[in-house]
Amino acid sequence: MEPGKTLSQLRKGVLEYCVLSLLRDGPRYGTELLGELANTGALATSQGTVYPLLARLRREELVTTDWRESSSGPPRRYYALTREGQAALTEFAPVWAEFADAVDRFIAPDKKHSDRRAQ
Repeated sequence: MEPGKTLSQLRKGVLEYCVLSLLRDGPRYGTELLGELANTGALATSQGTVYPLLARLRREELVTTDWRESSSGPPRRYYALTREGQAALTEFAPVWAEFADAVDRFIAPDKKHSDRRAQ
């Protein structure tokens, strides 16, 4: 499998939870979310991916939106986490930790995970 394809598949699996996590501290607009994801390197994605994802999260009532005036251009649509979105994020966190730990046991068996097995 090509490294770029592998990263793309991993990104698809976790992107919605990363977006929900970014909204945990308060409302953000789409371009701001894209910038935050790009700052990570591995989670950099395009508008063509993020905006349909945001629309789906809105339909699923995991986020709400409102329009706000901008001092530097047209009004912006801000996305905010709902109670349901927070619940989804809370449910995902331990699942992700367990999943990442399980993968790490195979990928890097000599690292921190070998210490846990010895206990």
